[in-house]
Formats: sequence, C-alpha cells, structure tokens
Amino acid sequence: MLLIDDVLVSDDILSEQFLCNLKACKGACCVEGDAGAPLNADELPILAEIYEAVKPYLTIEGRAAIETQGFFVEDDDAAFATPLIDGAACAYIAYDDDGTAKCGIEQAYLDGKITWKKPISCHLYPIRVQEMKFYTALNYDRWDICKAACSFGKQQQLPMYQFLKDPLTRRFGAAFYEQLDKLAKETAGNTD
Repeated sequence: MLLIDDVLVSDDILSEQFLCNLKACKGACCVEGDAGAPLNADELPILAEIYEAVKPYLTIEGRAAIETQGFFVEDDDAAFATPLIDGAACAYIAYDDDGTAKCGIEQAYLDGKITWKKPISCHLYPIRVQEMKFYTALNYDRWDICKAACSFGKQQQLPMYQFLKDPLTRRFGAAFYEQLDKLAKETAGNTD
C-alpha cells in the first residue's frame, strides 16, 4: 500500500493493467450486481437536480424504478446507492443501438445537457473507495465481468491508475494524482 496524505492506495491499483472494453463486456457493470452504484451524500441533491435533463436518456423501466424508489435508495447501514430495476440493472441505465449498457447520466453530460459526469463511484470503477476512521482506502474491486478489460489493459500496457487518471483527479485533485504517478513510477523502477 502507498500512503498519500490520508489516502491509502492498494498496490494492485499501481501494478494491475486495465482498460474498459465495452465491445466485450457490453457494460455489464451497470447491469449485474446486487446493489446500485454507491453514492456520496453530496451527490444526492445533484441526482434530483439533473433528473429532468437525464430522464429522456433512460429506459422506461429505469424511469419507473426512479419514480417508484426515488432518485437514490438507502440501505440498512445508511449507505446510499442508485436504485435498481427489478433488483438488477441500475435505474440510470441507457443502451446503445448495439445493446451496450451505458450511463444515462453520462450520456446527458456528453450531450451538454448537464455539467455533472456521473457518480464518482462509477467514474472510479474498478476502484472502490472505503472511508475509514483516519484514512480513505482505495482498493481494486476484482470482478469476473472485467476480464476483458484486464486483457485489453495488458495488451495496451496501461496501468489501472493511468486509465483512471480523470476520476482520480476529479475525486482527489491534480496534486494527489501527480504524487501517485511519481510513486508508481518509482515503485516500478522507472523515474522518467
């Protein structure tokens, strides 16, 4: 593990190679699982604020799930997440013509309808953030549906942390990312 300020970074995030391959997985991370995408408390009002702009991008089932469950759900541990469609796909899902699942929020962002890209947990995936008493821990969430992303990352020789530069910078700042990059290169024996 590396420690940068109060952030613990798992070695896997530096050493593993990763590059999303939507042609192979078809966005399965938005469809599979037993819970919605984790949400931070500061993201909850944003979901309500952007809903009308995002709504046209969502499936009929997704809109129905949101209108029934709300913009977010809360579990027994007081953690917040996106609602699900029938306990499976994220309610904020959209599909391409070829059936690839994508984020309806992100599609609205890309079209200039909103200025918020998507929940940070989605943007950082496969990194999961765990808030601890004194530290914030960043861990690699290994999931079989991402095997194609691991293979593609190896093919392109792209470390996970470099693939996730934008969301890491969004969440922790440019200075954090620069320090992470420097330490990763030093750890790998490459200081250029």
